Amino acid sequence: MAKLVECVPNFSEGINKEVINALGEAISRTPGCVLLDVDAGASTNRTVYTFVGSPEAIIEGALSAARVAGQLIDMSRHTGEHPRMGALDVCPFVPVMNVSMEECVTCAHVFGQRLAAELGVPVYLYGEAAREESRKALPAIRAGEYEALPEKLAKPEWAPDFGPPTFVPRWGATVTGARTFLIAYNINLLCTKELAHRIALNLREQGRGADQPGRLKKVQGIGWYLEEENIAQVSTNVLDFETTPLHTVYEEVCRDAEALNLPVVGSQLVGLVPKKAMLDTAEFYIKKEKLFILEEEQKIRLVVSRLGLDSLSPFHPQERIIEYLVQAGEVDSGLVAKPLGAFVRAVGRRSAAPGGGSVSAAAAALGAALGCMVGLMSYGKRQFEELDPIMRKLIPPFHQAMDELVAMVDADSRAFSSYMEAMKLPQSIPEERERRTAAMQQGLKTAVRVPCALAEKVSGLWPALKELARHCNLACKSDIQVGAKMLEAAVFGAYFNVMINLKDITDEKFKLVMSQKVSGLLEEAKQGSALVLALLEKRGA
Repeated sequence: MAKLVECVPNFSEGINKEVINALGEAISRTPGCVLLDVDAGASTNRTVYTFVGSPEAIIEGALSAARVAGQLIDMSRHTGEHPRMGALDVCPFVPVMNVSMEECVTCAHVFGQRLAAELGVPVYLYGEAAREESRKALPAIRAGEYEALPEKLAKPEWAPDFGPPTFVPRWGATVTGARTFLIAYNINLLCTKELAHRIALNLREQGRGADQPGRLKKVQGIGWYLEEENIAQVSTNVLDFETTPLHTVYEEVCRDAEALNLPVVGSQLVGLVPKKAMLDTAEFYIKKEKLFILEEEQKIRLVVSRLGLDSLSPFHPQERIIEYLVQAGEVDSGLVAKPLGAFVRAVGRRSAAPGGGSVSAAAAALGAALGCMVGLMSYGKRQFEELDPIMRKLIPPFHQAMDELVAMVDADSRAFSSYMEAMKLPQSIPEERERRTAAMQQGLKTAVRVPCALAEKVSGLWPALKELARHCNLACKSDIQVGAKMLEAAVFGAYFNVMINLKDITDEKFKLVMSQKVSGLLEEAKQGSALVLALLEKRGA
């Protein structure tokens, strides 16, 4: 699969539309780069661009925009609410797909070196790309901002990583680096800038200093005023949403605002956000409010509502969640994106993949979907009201498995394709034959693990399916019967796919372990399906 890096350059221009557009066009024109988002702020006088591409393309895109900034932005005239020190203020590289952090560090180093060489400007490295511990944090490098640069650059300890240690008035200095996904998240308040900043100091990890740290780890923060919206904001950078989720930031701001009798009027995401950050927040409110929501679309809608993400402008998930944007830009979305007829025809072609493995995964997904359907048909109706607490527990496993099993349709096809590609490797000399054999063995092991994982996933559904058979709406009896047999058939398919690939694997220990595991899962599927059918017949008698 293709390597994908995200680049999020922040340019010190948020008012002049001609400049903002020219920078975006420079990125869009770069081969291999896809511009996902442009977020301009008049009060901050700053525009954040988000684009993705291969490691090589992403460097070229950032350099193209930097060249335009060098011609059109004059830092000696710049003012704005946001801390800044350069025309291209900061340019981080972020791993998105099939890319390591080390590769993003390399991107930052190559970009910084080339930027300094081409434009003759000072460049600092931060984050994972920093060469010194004292330069890891962006605020430490940017302390004093643009105005402090003449004095700062004269100090040996602040010599740039690339470029001359001289002040360039039109440009200032640039910081580049590599980091995990940063979420720029602002909470709106009806108050003064000073009160917003007071809350920011309470929350940000840095706090008011070493002796007064803030409450939230991996969070930077500042208070400012948006003149164009006539509101104040606690503006935060969430450096690690796994450590401090979005809902924690929002709820903590609300807590401090309530103590000061200040109204919170929604919040704002600047740029893009990972889907998991949104879903984690959805799960928080679902649990807190004892809600029952299954669909991803509805969970996202809940987050938009609870955080007030559409308070300043409409929040369109397809344009703001990075996975949705990447998915929309993919040329080949795989088998699962095909219409049913096209999928069936793809299976029917004269080709080894997709084959029995992908069909087994599709059967399993349909079996789980029928379980989900039967649960929902037994939920939320007055005549089955006493079943609601039971169905709330039984439906989610089927809904989750349905999505995971659908993904295995393509996973199985890719697994077998990797083996077929290994067979095409050259074998002219002993070293080539050795590499080819190793790649083929690895491909076969992957082709075994995927169907075995499918059988394990189905194994986890039998307890819920049996419980569903005991309690479900009997008008759906045939649906749950079909679901049980589909799941059983899927495990049969997984078993056959595992066994046919095991015969060519030379690792005897691996063969024994996988053979025993899939055989056990098949027996469990036979028994599970039979018990579900028996329970239904007993109820229907």
